[in-house]
Order: sequence, then C-alpha cells, then structure tokens
Amino acid sequence: MRVACYALRIEKQKRIMTISNSKITLNNPHNAKKARLSIRNPKSEIQNRKTWLSVDFDRIDYRDAWELQGNLIIARKERILPNDIVLFLEHPAVFTLGRRGGRECMLVSDEFLEKAGVQVVQVERGGNITFHGPGQLVVYPIVDLQSAGIKVVDFVSGLEEVMLRTAENWGIAAERNAANRGIWVGPHKMGSIGIAVRRGISFHGLALNVHTDLTPFSWIQPCGLQNVAMTTMQQETAHKLPLQQVRAVLKAQFETVFGIKLLNKERADLNSILNKSIAKPITNRVKLNR
Repeated sequence: MRVACYALRIEKQKRIMTISNSKITLNNPHNAKKARLSIRNPKSEIQNRKTWLSVDFDRIDYRDAWELQGNLIIARKERILPNDIVLFLEHPAVFTLGRRGGRECMLVSDEFLEKAGVQVVQVERGGNITFHGPGQLVVYPIVDLQSAGIKVVDFVSGLEEVMLRTAENWGIAAERNAANRGIWVGPHKMGSIGIAVRRGISFHGLALNVHTDLTPFSWIQPCGLQNVAMTTMQQETAHKLPLQQVRAVLKAQFETVFGIKLLNKERADLNSILNKSIAKPITNRVKLNR
C-alpha cells in the first residue's frame, strides 16, 4: 500500500530556505513536501553564530516541563537568561490538548485512561490532541523570536526541517504534508509540531517518534485527523534506534538549520539562572537530577 502511495506522489514546487545570522527566509513554505536548505556559510558567519543553551533531561513529567518553560520565558524576557535555550527530553505517557481542543477526538473513556494511568492535559500550544510517551524525543526551544527576527511560520518550518534532516540521516524519506504541520512517511505521521508564543518568546515545540509504543495513538484521532496512522523511525528502518543517538543527530541539525551553536548546560544550572529571575524558583517537584 505504501509503495503505491509513493508511486502516486505528485512532486510540488520545492522551497528554498536560507539562513543567515539566525534569520530564516522561506520562499513558498507551504508549497513543498520536502525542503532542502541553501545555506551561505562564509567564515565570518560561522564565527558570529549565536549560542543557544542546550539542556538534556531523561524523562520528566509533562506538567513539570510545562512549568519549567513558563519560568524560562520570564527569565529570558527579563534577560536574566541571556541566551535562547533548548530542552531535550522524554515524557511519561500523557495526552495533551492544544488550542483547537481535541477532547472530541478521544476514542476511549476517562475511566479507560485512568486505568491505563495516562493523564490528559490542556495547554496553550497550537494544534489538536497528541500523545507523548517513552521512546519519543521531545524538544522545547525557548527562543526570543522577536529579537532574532524570526517569523513564527518560518520557525515552524525550521523545526520541520530539523526533523526531516534527522530522519534522512537514517535513510528515511520523510516529507511535509499540506494537511498538517510535522513530518510524514507516506500516509503515516512520524513527527509533530505544536508551539506557542508568549511575549515574543516561543515555547512547546516538536515531538519525534523514535521507538514510541504507538498503541495510545489508536485511542485518539491524532492531531484531530481521521484515518491517520502514526509511525516511528525504528519502524521505518526496521532496526533498533537508541534515543540518545537520535538526540545527538537532531542537535547537530538544529545547529545547521538555525545557524547557531548549542552549548550544553547541566540541568542543575537552571536553578541558579531561575533563582536570579523574578520567576519563582524551580520547585522541589521538578527534579532536575533525573
């Protein structure tokens, strides 16, 4: 079935993305399923690349990560946090509802979810209902889009490009789909994007299925779309993919696509940053040593 789908694929006009000093310019971002980069990289631009901070977590509760993002937004706006920052993590099993809702796309009862131990959380990101769980790489970029001069639509396209290039590293022919933002392999969705912007600063982000258990996706209409199935990188490659390896490649693609350098920081460093800001310090409930 998937081979037939590829045979019928209609090639659309490719867009060109150029990146200079972290500013992204897109031509016809909605007209292409696949997008490649044309990057100008003279030595001066490489030397002047902006530095974004990078913090790794293992698995962190969704509400804790949500609270942490809110605190980082305040710290970034007040310039207590002088750099943009990207969080790389996994979540325990959880359904999240975006600004367009999604409760009506739930195919199981609350009692079923309670027995399964899966929470449902309403948040302010764009999009509809989705699932997060172990084996899914979640990335939350806290980026001052106003200062960087990046339009929201261009930022979203950049996040798609990061996932496309990461998938391509393992020979996966992922692409865009005009029906829904994210990345797809034929009719199957593999990566999702849902962001929000507060005070000019982005939060929430992307979720890439590496070796996620896809069963919970069958309990919903993913992203509010009917008759849509999900896939994972591991399913598409037919061999085991360590999440840490995919994370390392995705980080490298972040640097390439956005023309920045990621500087690794320890999780405990966030405490000292937030303690200096007007934001309340990270509570004991958010255990950064995990």
